[in-house]
Amino acid sequence: MQYQISGIHIDVGDALQTHVKGELNDAITKYADRPTDAQIIFSKSGHEFVCDAIVHLSTGLTAQAKASKAEIYAAFDACAEKVEKQLRRYKRKLKGHHKDRNQSVEFIDPTSYTNPTKEGHKESATDSEPLIIAETDSKFPIFSAKEAAEELERSKLPFILFKNEEKKGVNIIFRRKDGNIGWVQLS
Repeated sequence: MQYQISGIHIDVGDALQTHVKGELNDAITKYADRPTDAQIIFSKSGHEFVCDAIVHLSTGLTAQAKASKAEIYAAFDACAEKVEKQLRRYKRKLKGHHKDRNQSVEFIDPTSYTNPTKEGHKESATDSEPLIIAETDSKFPIFSAKEAAEELERSKLPFILFKNEEKKGVNIIFRRKDGNIGWVQLS
């Protein structure tokens, strides 16, 4: 993670930079998996020190906070507390503790994908009937997009095919190469 710690008309010393990196790193890694960068700017407004913090995550979330106190360390601590509160709420929103799932995800046994050959009949490429590679009677799990994203994170699968409980259509949610989640809604 990259830190940019600067001051406007204030000399930001090594001790303050070390304090900022340590405290902010602890707060961010507690609630976010892949932080990208953080920008902390110190300034002075009258007799108070002002701390502005902007933290970018790889998921696209930007947490911003501003605090002012009589001491520069107290201003940073108050600002870091606000950033940590935003990240905590974001993580809680992703987990969705308020809604329990009644239906579990059904995984299909890979051996059920192949079509068994008929007795006394060998399948060949010249048959008029097409060869069925995969056939299943299982039903799609019903999720909201948020629940499907959570299931994708938990299961570590490359994608999940599901019925959207809000739109009633078939959807695909997948992990993109950049680490973000992609969502395709089919009508």
